[in-house]
Amino acid sequence: MKLISEEVKGHVLLIGLNRADKMNAFNVQMLSELADAYTRLEEDNNLRCGLLFAHGDNFTSGLDLGEVAAAIKKGSKLFPENKVDPLQLFGKKRTKPVVVAVNGYALTIAIELILANDICVASSDSKFGQIEIKRGIFPFGGATVRFSQRCGWGNAMRYLLTGDMFDAREALRIGLVQEVVEGSALEKGLEIATTIAAQAPLGVQASLVNATEAILNGKEAARDQLMPTLLRLMDSEDAEEGLKSFIERREAVFRGK
Repeated sequence: MKLISEEVKGHVLLIGLNRADKMNAFNVQMLSELADAYTRLEEDNNLRCGLLFAHGDNFTSGLDLGEVAAAIKKGSKLFPENKVDPLQLFGKKRTKPVVVAVNGYALTIAIELILANDICVASSDSKFGQIEIKRGIFPFGGATVRFSQRCGWGNAMRYLLTGDMFDAREALRIGLVQEVVEGSALEKGLEIATTIAAQAPLGVQASLVNATEAILNGKEAARDQLMPTLLRLMDSEDAEEGLKSFIERREAVFRGK
């Protein structure tokens, strides 16, 4: 049985955590299949945006430590090195955007997946927790690097160092999530992902890559890439289509070329 579902809607790849009977706890198979899905998103030219969500009542209870910890002790990586790393720490990098839709419990790696992706929508019943310190370890999937970048030092330390749970309203206040909805976050997440996928794919990817460059290597490095990237985009068919649609007062139809 596959533990990560994949479904294409238009230009959006829906990536579903599919181990609901275990609160979507990540075992080794599930981690590997998640990397496969992200790699498919990156390599398929028809796909323009990903949507990560969960089947069942909970996003994920975190890692299945009984299995994953044993694998790590033997020297295994969380994700195969030849695949796109969903946590964006090692391995191949992602250039296409991913929206995350959260419901129910979202623990440990859940927060790190939110931080490693681009936009998060949460249902009002969501409950978050970076609780590794309660298990004698610490967050090793990127939270110590990204939580303070996204939410500010004090907000990050408030939850990294206590392991306290927090609700969707608090997640919105600190900026971990961008929108809280009543009912299904999946519906709103798909709406946002579909909107992104309707934009010029090369422009979307260039925006994401340049913003990431600013975080990783500083604003000067990102600044130096602005004009070369713009000139490349201006020679694209999509830029020509964008201008035509403006003149003709219609919606543009982009092809990613």
